[in-house]
Amino acid sequence: QVQLVESGGGLVQSGESLRLSCAASGSGFSINAMGWHRQAPGNQRELVAVINSGGSTNYADSVKGRFTISRDNAKNMVYLQMNSLKPEDTATYYCNLNAKYILYSRDYWGKGTLVTVSS
Repeated sequence: QVQLVESGGGLVQSGESLRLSCAASGSGFSINAMGWHRQAPGNQRELVAVINSGGSTNYADSVKGRFTISRDNAKNMVYLQMNSLKPEDTATYYCNLNAKYILYSRDYWGKGTLVTVSS
C-alpha cells in the first residue's frame, strides 16, 4: 500500500519559480522510479520528468533545461524544481511512483497540486 501527497503548487507570474514536493508512505515495496506528470484542462496527462532507482532522469522536451527532478531516498521524497515558468506550464501536477514487488510492478498516483502561471 502506497500513498503519495503532493505540495508546493500555487499561482506565479511568467519567469518565476516553484518547487513541488511529493511524500511517499507505505510498506512492502521498493521504488523502481518516481516522477511527475501534468494535466491541463481538456488535455491528456503527459510526462514531465522521471527519475529511476539508479538516479537517471528523463524530461519532456517542453521542460528540459527549466525543470529539475531530484529525490531523497531516505525520506521517500521526490521534488520538482520549476524555473522560468511559462503560462503553458499551467496544469495540475501529479506525483507518480512505480512500486516493485516480488513478481510485478504497479503505479501509484497522488491527487495532484495545481500550478497556475500568469502572463
